[in-house]
Amino acid sequence: MKSPKRILDKIDLDILAAMYADPSLTNKDIAMKVNLAPSSSLERIKKLQADGIIETLNMQVNLNALGGHIQAMISVRLKDHNRATVDNFQKSLLPMPEVLNVFHLGGENDFFVHVTVADSTHLRDFIFNAITARQEVSHVETALVYEHQVSQTLPNFT
Repeated sequence: MKSPKRILDKIDLDILAAMYADPSLTNKDIAMKVNLAPSSSLERIKKLQADGIIETLNMQVNLNALGGHIQAMISVRLKDHNRATVDNFQKSLLPMPEVLNVFHLGGENDFFVHVTVADSTHLRDFIFNAITARQEVSHVETALVYEHQVSQTLPNFT
């Protein structure tokens, strides 16, 4: 992941805000929103991508429609905190179809694992088979996610 090496101007920030609020906007739509020619808008977007400011474009999926009727955040503490243990734990979970996100944390817990599963039996089996069965895991707690909202507002750090 590249870190930004330049200061963003108002137009760059407006482009980012528009794309963040609605990733499905076309370049032409973005250009209209920020009062630029489509070619200038596209040039700026490509520069934001090249500079690592725009990392990916994402879409939001209705997990319930796909059979993911339960979401949970699983907090995990490891017995050992060396680089290999942490990296292996994280890398082993990411390819699993139930796993949406893996957050490596500082503090009491080492990881939050965001999962979606079909039902409570699937959740229990996932926790037993994918997490508590691992020797490096010392503690696990599970919290059900009742609702998940995604902010449509770009953070302002200025």
